[in-house]
Amino acid sequence: MRRGVSAAFAAACLMLALALSPARAVIGGGPETGPIAASIVMILSSNGGACSGVVVAPDAVATAAHCVAGAAEHRAHWRDPSGAPILAEIAEIALHPGYDAGAIAGRRRSIDLALVRLAEPLPRGFRPAALAAATAPAGETVDLVGYGVSQEGEAGRLTGGTLRRARLSVIEPYGPSTILVWLSAGGAGACHGDSGGPILRGGAVFAVTSWTRGANGAACGDVSQGVLLGPQRDFVDATLARWGREAEWR
Repeated sequence: MRRGVSAAFAAACLMLALALSPARAVIGGGPETGPIAASIVMILSSNGGACSGVVVAPDAVATAAHCVAGAAEHRAHWRDPSGAPILAEIAEIALHPGYDAGAIAGRRRSIDLALVRLAEPLPRGFRPAALAAATAPAGETVDLVGYGVSQEGEAGRLTGGTLRRARLSVIEPYGPSTILVWLSAGGAGACHGDSGGPILRGGAVFAVTSWTRGANGAACGDVSQGVLLGPQRDFVDATLARWGREAEWR
């Protein structure tokens, strides 16, 4: 543990990592063990938050901005080959300049995207995901992947921590967007902990999950929303270049 990192936070993260036992995640999804699994980590926060993140360089991860804003400390989390939980230090956080933490309450536009640089490169076995600059048209089927919980409420509190995938259809509830993509599949989709995870088309990540809504007042299972990466390519490329890295774009 590096100097300045609180022992209390490290202990809390470790307890959360141990609690996130192999179970289920993503509402209505199935287990994901394919190639994308080597490109996803969890992001844990000292306020008790847990999110997903996409590896875009050997020591850099893309995630939702709200996952790394508003807490004193954050860690990247995964399990080593023996199953032991790893808590990796984050050296720098770059929030998209268009991110607005109060956007939902104020009905303002926000670009909920961030990049984090790890203090050390990820171990062998991880690999950067390919990023896609193009979006997906309405009606196309895409994949949402994340470490989030599989159900809401107290019963689902500890059902996160296992990577799962849901197949969803692109919808346009407000017409075409150059910033966001919306997905739905009648009861399937993102839930708590899936924010920051990848939305894939043809094996490449074209958006990261940022928000979800359920039916009849629920928080999950109806509509999932993601931030498109293509329109934010300048931010992604400039940030990674400052860190001496570059992403693979298709």
